[in-house]
Amino acid sequence: MDFITIDFETATSDRDSPCEIGLTFVKDRKIIETKSWLIKPMYEQFDYFNILIHGIRPEHVADKPEFNELWTEIKPLVENQFLIAHNAGFDFSVLRRTLQAYQIPFPTLNYSCSYIFSKKVWQGLPAYDLKTLCKVNEISLQHHRAAADSRATAELALKAFDLAGVYSIDDFPEKLKTTVGQLYDGGYRPSETKRVHKTTDLTKIIGDPTKHNVESIFYGRTCVFTGALSSMTRAEAQQTIADVGAIIGGNVTRDTDFLIVGQQDYRVVGEDGLSSKQEKAIKLIEKGSTLEIISEDDFLKNL
Repeated sequence: MDFITIDFETATSDRDSPCEIGLTFVKDRKIIETKSWLIKPMYEQFDYFNILIHGIRPEHVADKPEFNELWTEIKPLVENQFLIAHNAGFDFSVLRRTLQAYQIPFPTLNYSCSYIFSKKVWQGLPAYDLKTLCKVNEISLQHHRAAADSRATAELALKAFDLAGVYSIDDFPEKLKTTVGQLYDGGYRPSETKRVHKTTDLTKIIGDPTKHNVESIFYGRTCVFTGALSSMTRAEAQQTIADVGAIIGGNVTRDTDFLIVGQQDYRVVGEDGLSSKQEKAIKLIEKGSTLEIISEDDFLKNL
């Protein structure tokens, strides 16, 4: 399985401010080459925080080409290829936003996220950032430069594929529980984790009538949860609110009265940070629904 790993460094927090790109090429499960290019961003301003991370300063890129000039060299390398990034949500949004800023059509390619599939391969680690995974796997890393990060990502991906028995892109959904993303002229489909849900039979959550509180805003109302709560597990929250006298819902519908939002995993939700339940709730509200979206704090205050 041949692939290319990609890494961007940016001048600012804006995704269309790349100042360096790194590509590492893998053929027949061997690293063949690493290439990197410094990029002059379309913005003159560099954020101090970004400089602290990667050490690239305005003077380092002053005489370098802008991304639209480099693209004629880079596009043939990635077109119709399979790319991997560690936290693809970041790197591929940099690519998309920069191409859009220069009004350049997207290339056609497939991609995946080593951050996501590493969680399926090395379960139980305290963190899954590139530095931690490289330390666990004894991979050399000069962090936060595009060439070094792309090469380390390639080494990490090869180790992951060996451990998981991955031999083609078709193995990703089954062996890595990860969908393969796509970029194409006019749009994209993100690479996401295929989470295995243990379905809870909500009909078995029966509230204790002796604990019903008719004065609670949740009494007799249909409540749905999304995200992870910090104060209790979702099962505990569902039982607690059922004891108050609420009706537990599994999905957002026209009958939903409250959507209670916990912490969202930015690697799973879309770029806007909203879960599918939140997006559906917002659409219903825009159409006139009286559904309310509340935080975990408000949920706890109103029990």
